[in-house]
Amino acid sequence: MSRPEHVAPPELFYGETEAKKYTGNSRIAAIQAEMTMRAVELLNLSDEGPYYLLDIGCGSGLSGEVLEEDGHIWVGMDIAPAMLEIAADKDVEGDLFLQDIGQGVGFRPGTFDGAISVSVIQWLCNADKTENRPRYRLQRFFSTLFMSLQRGARAVFQFYPENDTQVEMIMGIAMKCGFTGGLVVDYPNSKKARKFYLCLFAGQAAAGQKQELPQGLDSEEAAS
Repeated sequence: MSRPEHVAPPELFYGETEAKKYTGNSRIAAIQAEMTMRAVELLNLSDEGPYYLLDIGCGSGLSGEVLEEDGHIWVGMDIAPAMLEIAADKDVEGDLFLQDIGQGVGFRPGTFDGAISVSVIQWLCNADKTENRPRYRLQRFFSTLFMSLQRGARAVFQFYPENDTQVEMIMGIAMKCGFTGGLVVDYPNSKKARKFYLCLFAGQAAAGQKQELPQGLDSEEAAS
């Protein structure tokens, strides 16, 4: 079965029909909610919220609804108009922006307390157009995202890497753009439950305080 990013650019793949199908699938919604909650957990936010969070590749607002339930204020951006139309029709509380993240994140420095992304970052690695150079797009994205985050904030990306080379490229470019952190793998021994989270730190939260990369979950019972 072909990976979605190999079929068509995201703004075309998630047209009106596919956007409605994706949003209306209860199983997909449940999985996305679970991954969003895990991403928020990896942000390591204190109890002093609510926090101002960026949802990268927000789609139809499935992750945003989870952020709302947690009491956070959020901004969502996505490249697929059909997805954003569904989110708007659902009257989600987050502000929505039509944006190709490969062209950068256009917010003021230090705007967000954290960022999450579910099943998106791998799309930047696909040269689906002649002008789309993955390394340039990743660099543009990570460099502008770094600037938009508060110092010490985290950005957590759940993604489906195609291979180790792709993981190394994504992580390498993120580090060159100023981030530290690394890869968190939940249930690494379970082919079905295994999930990859890129957990990035935009500097240190306080002088002399080192950010620690979280441990992945590794309970087969919890994964079932």
